Amino acid sequence: MSKRKPLVPGSQRALNKMKADLFHQEDPSAVKYEAAKEQGISLTQGYNGELSAREAGKVGGKIGGSMIREMIKMAEESLNAKKR
Repeated sequence: MSKRKPLVPGSQRALNKMKADLFHQEDPSAVKYEAAKEQGISLTQGYNGELSAREAGKVGGKIGGSMIREMIKMAEESLNAKKR
């Protein structure tokens, strides 16, 4: 469980939903396993101390990068809608 908290209070539920939707999962906590599988990284439930920092970064980077791209897309669509 991450100790980081979203800047906007109450937004965690929406962020978890976005994460699950982007990776076609029902459970947001399952996303990291799907991302690891796509990267060819062996990630199991429980302790994963044998993973290198590089491997762990690939998993988190895949998830975070996808979420950021989606947020940028949503912001661009919102701006374009306001210009009309």
